Formats: sequence, structure tokens, C-alpha cells
Amino acid sequence: MSYQALYRVWRPQSFIDVVGQEHVTKTLQNALLQEKTSHAYLFSGPRGTGKTSAAKILAKAVNCERAPVNEPCNECLTCKGITDGSIQDVIEIDAASNNGVEEIRDIRDKVKYAPNIGKYKVYIVDEVHMLSIGAFNALLKTLEEPPKHVIFILATTEPHKIPLTIISRCQRFDFKRITAQAIIGRMKLIIDETGVECEDQALHVIARAAEGGMRDALSLLDQAISFSQDQVTVEDALTVTGAVSQGFLNKLAQAVMEKNAAAGLEYLEELLFQGKDPARFVEDFILYYRDMLLFKAAPKLEESLERVMLDEEFQMLAEKINPAELYELIEVLNKAQQEMRWTNHPRIFLEVAIVKLCQLERKGAPAASADLQPLLHKIEMLEQEISHLKSHGVSVQDEAQPVAQKKAQRSSRKGFQAPIGKISEILKQATKNDLMGIKSNWGEMLNRLVHNQMRSQAALLNEAEPVAASSNAFIIKFKYEIHCQMAMDNTRFLDTLSNTIFELLGKRMQMVGIPDEQWQKVREDFLQNQQDGDAGEERSNAEEPLIAEAKKLFGDDLVEIVD
Repeated sequence: MSYQALYRVWRPQSFIDVVGQEHVTKTLQNALLQEKTSHAYLFSGPRGTGKTSAAKILAKAVNCERAPVNEPCNECLTCKGITDGSIQDVIEIDAASNNGVEEIRDIRDKVKYAPNIGKYKVYIVDEVHMLSIGAFNALLKTLEEPPKHVIFILATTEPHKIPLTIISRCQRFDFKRITAQAIIGRMKLIIDETGVECEDQALHVIARAAEGGMRDALSLLDQAISFSQDQVTVEDALTVTGAVSQGFLNKLAQAVMEKNAAAGLEYLEELLFQGKDPARFVEDFILYYRDMLLFKAAPKLEESLERVMLDEEFQMLAEKINPAELYELIEVLNKAQQEMRWTNHPRIFLEVAIVKLCQLERKGAPAASADLQPLLHKIEMLEQEISHLKSHGVSVQDEAQPVAQKKAQRSSRKGFQAPIGKISEILKQATKNDLMGIKSNWGEMLNRLVHNQMRSQAALLNEAEPVAASSNAFIIKFKYEIHCQMAMDNTRFLDTLSNTIFELLGKRMQMVGIPDEQWQKVREDFLQNQQDGDAGEERSNAEEPLIAEAKKLFGDDLVEIVD
């Protein structure tokens, strides 16, 4: 193929071209000039941040005919041969497909041979965390004391999977995510060189979608160039990345602020008609309000914004909304995002979330002037009447306060309330053997639920566990309150669960669910009551010898026991 992808054509050939990793390139350049290169390096970091590119540049620098240099010349035969892969002294190994002991033993046998042309033989092992434990053990001694002409460079995106014995034998360099501004600067350089027309805002959209990876950014840019006609526009970039346009988010935020649910649902319908993913849209909308919150807190930190661009409409919306409202908006959207993960119809939860956002009470919003004047007049008249009554010796009590407190307490009760009475009765009769009987059949019960076409209901029990059981009932503790409520409100699920337990244990048992937070309090209260009861029983038993001694001294007829 004559055409090559942008990320391949523009792969860095010198340390100065490695964007956003100055802490790594500066250290390596100093080591090259001082001829203090190590025998083994570990490059770790997210994908597309320059790990393999830096490894090849280092391999060229140590073998360059002009060494010692802080940059490879890319002109000598050695540098050109390493770049095009014709020199066998630099060996690139994909550990994902060569992860066995035999492949590593082959490397271990060949390292003793001197390089053909260059000064060093360099082994670049990509995705080294994919090696098996046996392969790591085979590499261990060679990595610690290789021949003087061998350098190992290990690259990985998951350093936590590498044994510490390997890490301790390497110089470790952590590559960080590249900032959006650095990615934009690199893309502008490429566009200027290639002569492609591209809007600046389109580059911002691509840089945000790349999430710190230069390779991802160049792949999206390549795709946007192919999609566009004469010029890469913002709409082209949004289409390629699958993101929602800033103007659309501004319009929806305006509808939420004006409490216009009809307009909000209309915009949502337009979005879904365009084929946008509801889950991706919710994430974009959360990031939109998150960026608005950060903008209000620190307007100058534009680099910290994840999703938005500071256009005039966004800034006007940010001025009209206060942080307390933003907290509520983010909380509603976050809850909707969690619920959408457990359903086959995410659109319904998305529509409900938009309606909820439009119906939230705005905190700190001033009352309308037309309604305010009559209200102030009534307050003034009431104050005059109260002062008149007090002047005549009449005491005025605020009787509305207890009622208001009671209503507030009643309205504050939300969520699932576990049946404390049933749970206490089960705990009184609970035994360890009954609980072990439930636990020993728990895994089989989950498998049967899956076979009975109740996979989603069985998923509710993945993070639940039985914590107490009696002969005819048992208690299940759920990690999340929403899972507990969904399970306890599903009659079909409870019947199927009861039948499954009957098949496994041969008896009918009632299931009672309780969220983790409520379980901790119920358990502590029950144990405290048990301790108080045991203490009382011990006191009564301690009195019996005294009574017996009194009867022995004075006789049964003269001793009167008063409780």
C-alpha cells in the first residue's frame, strides 16, 4: 500500500519530537552524553504516549556512529538501518504473542553473541506484562547481568502486572498522558506540513477525545481528513469521535435552566435520531456540568476543562447558575448513568433524567417581583398583630415548628427500609449450621438462576451475601441499596429464588434483604441487646448462692425474698 497512516509517517525519530515526556527524554539525553546508560529500562504509561518510539530512539542513539550524542543523527547507516528495520542488532519482540518460556530461552541463548554492526544489541520487549511467570523467571538472571553489549528495554501499559523482581532490575520511566494543548500543537505541525485545511475547534475536539494519547489523536485526525470534503470542520470531528456538539449541550443546558422539559426532550429526540449513544451522551453532559463547576471556581484553569470550549454562550450560562444547582444536576445525571448500566432500555432512564433536571427547584433564585410585594405586605401585617398581642400580655408560641419538623423528618425518609422486626426474629433463632447450609449452596443457586433466564436478577446477587440464617428464613446483605430494593420488589424473582432453595435444601425458606449500611446498625443493636440480657442473667445467677446461704442460716420460714 502506498498510503501510510499519519501516526506511522509522523512517528518521532528524535527525542525532541517526543511530545509531553520531557522528564523522560531529558534524563535519557543526559545519560547518553555522560555514557551512563543502564543495561535495562522499563517504560510504562498509557497507550500512545511514546514508549516504543522512545525505545527505538534510544537504540539509535547508543548505536549512532557519532556517539556519544544526545540525539541520533538519523543520517548514518546505523541510524537509517534501525529506522527501516534492516539492521538485526535492534530486536523488537511482541510479548503478547511470544510469552512462553521457550521464546525467552531463545533470547537468553542469543544475547551472548556480539552485535553485527552497532555497538549494542538492543532488545525492545513490547507489552512485557503479557509474559508468563515461567517466562519472567527465565528472563530474570539474564536481565540482571546481561553481556556488556546488550540493553533490554521493556515497555508496558500495566506495570502492576510485572513481578517486583523484574522491576527492581530496571531503570523505570513513567510516561504520562499528553496534555490537550501539546497534542493540538503536534497536530498543527502535521497539518501545516501536509497542507490540509482544518478548523482550530476541530483540533480541540479531537484532542479531547484522544484522552492523552498521541497515536489516538493522529488516528482520529486521519479519519476526520478522510471523512471531510475540502476542510476538516467541527462537525466532521464530532461525527468521527462520536461526541455531542458544544452547541447542542448549550441548548439543552438552557432548556434545563428555563425548566422547559418539552424543549429538552425535543433536543434529546434529535440527538438519538442522529444515532448518538445514550451512555456517551450522559457522560458528555456530566463532563459539561463538571467543567462549568470548575470554570466558576477557577476561570483561568482552561487546561483542566475536559469537555467544553469557552464560547460566549457557555460563559453566559455559567454566570446564571450557582454551584449548589450544579451539584444537584451532576448528582441526578450520575444516578441515571448508574441505572443505565443495568437496563436494556437506557433511553427511558435518559428521558426521565432530563425531566428531573427540568423540575429541580432552583436554589437561590429570586422570587418574582409581582409575587414578592403582596407577601412582604402580609408579613408586615402579621408582625404588627404579634407585637400588638404581646403588648397586651398574650404569649405567642410557635406551634407550627414541631409540625414542620415532623413533616421534614417524614419527607427525609428515602430509599429502601429493611424490615427490622423480621430481621431481629431471624437473628434470635439464627445458627451457624443454617448459615453454612445457605452459603455452601450459594454458587449453585446463582447458576440455576442464570439457567432459568434470570440473568439480570442473578446479577443483583453478585455483590450480595447471606449473613445470617435460621431454620426457616435467612438474611441477605446487599452492597448497594438500589440492588436490595430491586430484588425485594421483584415478586417473580423472590418466587424463583424460593423454589431454587427448596430444590437444593428440601425446605421452604423466606428471604429478607437489607442494605450494607442498615445491616451494620441492626447487627450492632442486636449484639448490644444480647450483651445486656446476658449481663442481667449473670446478676440473677449470682444472687442465688446468697439466698441459699441465708436460708441455711435462718431457715426457710424466716427468709422473705423481695424482688
